[in-house]
Amino acid sequence: MQGGALAKTPFASPRALPLGLSSAALAEDVFESLRRQADSLWSANLPSLRFPTLHAEGLTAQPRDMRPLRLESGRALMAGRFTLAGVQLSVGPKGDPWSAVFPSERFEQEMHRFAWLPELMSVGPAGAREALRHFLEWRRGFSRMRGPAWTPETLERRVFHLACAARRLAEPASDAERQIIVHALAMSATRLMQVPAGPQRLAERLAAVCTAGTALAGRAGDRLLMRGLPRLARQLDEAVLPDGGLKTRSPEQALELLFDLHTLDDGLSQRGVDPPEALSRAIDRLSGAARFFTLGDGRLASFHGGEAANAARIAAALAGEDLTAKPFAFAPYAGYHRLSGGAIEVMVDAAPPPTGGWSETACAQPLAIEVLCDGHRLISNCGWSPLAAHAAAALRLTSGGSTAGLAEASAGAPATGYFAHTLGPRLTNGCKRVEARRNENEAGVWLELAHDGWLADFGLVHERRLFLDLRNDELRGEDRFTPGPNGGRRRLTPFAVRFHLPPSVKVSLARDQKSVLLRGPTDRGWWLRNDAQEVLVETSVHFDEGQPRRCAQVVMKGQVDAARGAKLRWKLTPVDPGQEGQGRLRP
Repeated sequence: MQGGALAKTPFASPRALPLGLSSAALAEDVFESLRRQADSLWSANLPSLRFPTLHAEGLTAQPRDMRPLRLESGRALMAGRFTLAGVQLSVGPKGDPWSAVFPSERFEQEMHRFAWLPELMSVGPAGAREALRHFLEWRRGFSRMRGPAWTPETLERRVFHLACAARRLAEPASDAERQIIVHALAMSATRLMQVPAGPQRLAERLAAVCTAGTALAGRAGDRLLMRGLPRLARQLDEAVLPDGGLKTRSPEQALELLFDLHTLDDGLSQRGVDPPEALSRAIDRLSGAARFFTLGDGRLASFHGGEAANAARIAAALAGEDLTAKPFAFAPYAGYHRLSGGAIEVMVDAAPPPTGGWSETACAQPLAIEVLCDGHRLISNCGWSPLAAHAAAALRLTSGGSTAGLAEASAGAPATGYFAHTLGPRLTNGCKRVEARRNENEAGVWLELAHDGWLADFGLVHERRLFLDLRNDELRGEDRFTPGPNGGRRRLTPFAVRFHLPPSVKVSLARDQKSVLLRGPTDRGWWLRNDAQEVLVETSVHFDEGQPRRCAQVVMKGQVDAARGAKLRWKLTPVDPGQEGQGRLRP
């Protein structure tokens, strides 16, 4: 490939990089540590705390959650079959799930978050009666405000679901039961307002409180809105970037926040309350970002603690938007580039991972890519579910992304031990700087990138060059490791360039043991050719709807000379007729 070399990029030497925390970062970490201790103390002492009494007079608005529902799931819930977090619990018709043994910790979380409530309510009056029964049974067993049912994250989603369902839930209820619903929603939202929260989920938490405020009539609702809306407006201005990305850099989290804000906006409209300017601005920006991150298969790009999300979910979030408008090619604040050609589409992570309290779902995968061919995802990242963070921390390392790594090391890692317990599973020691240059003309799109994530440990800079050939429908890539200002640390260092493949992609090595044949759901195959010293097809993991699925990855290996560096070239090109027989496809 041609183009300006990035070897001369003036990255600071490892000694010039901050080895410890700056005073501002240290102050932030101390504050975050104190906040988490307060959070823990709040949860432990919740039953003994005294909250001001809210005069909950009844229910008014019925805010609509725009997330799509599956009617068949509602019918299964009517039959007593709960499917949450990838596992099922069957209690039979009119059974009591709260007295059963939950099959997993994540299932228990989703039960207490009332994740089952929207689909059960979708069945109609019969579903509302069944939902009311489950709610009253839950209250009898879990109203003492302790244990996993009352963690802040669980309380947040339960308040949101209950606010959206409260009016319909109250229809088959007696007067006494209706008052129980109103009181439970008012008190839960008040408690949620007082939960100490870091920046990662504060906007979602305040949106849930304000949504409850739109559902409650009288002083209870007015007070929640009066206190919650100004705080939410300030947090949205902080969390939502000008191009619609979030400071967490997670496309999926941005989509979920967009859903919550649409629901709140609907509730405010029903109450006749003008939304804050910051709320309308955030919805507009998040909608633009959702279009940017939605690829040709109708699903999101998977980066930084997010999954692809299904196409129906994204379409629901963008209902009423002009989907014919061409998305922008570069999100400068979120830090992503999008390359689009005839049959090939590429999304590139072109910025450092988030830091501090924003990094609890971040991944150490600088310059990672996702590639679609013929409208189907051919190369992806592993993705992972924050709900299964304890089992998926390894997928946040460099090897979990479609990028290059050195010596099986990682350019950053989630915190562990006391640090993680005190400050959360934030990413530590990630790269500090990413350089990107883009050039477009009628021939194609050039993108040249470099990051400093390997300087401190190896004295090397990783450069990735991409060229999308618009005339020949080819994607050409080059990964280089260049000695930094003080040279490499070791004489020879092994490296690997990884391409993770979704479960739907079949892969085989050609007879030359170098070229790789990939085929997605379409009939057309694609060659991934390269000049690596060794090419392997290994097992990988792909998260979809919170569940890990087995898949494959292509690993191209080589060695870096400390004095001269190293490079690996690769090219993705359509298969010519008659060539596919050179390799045997396997899932």
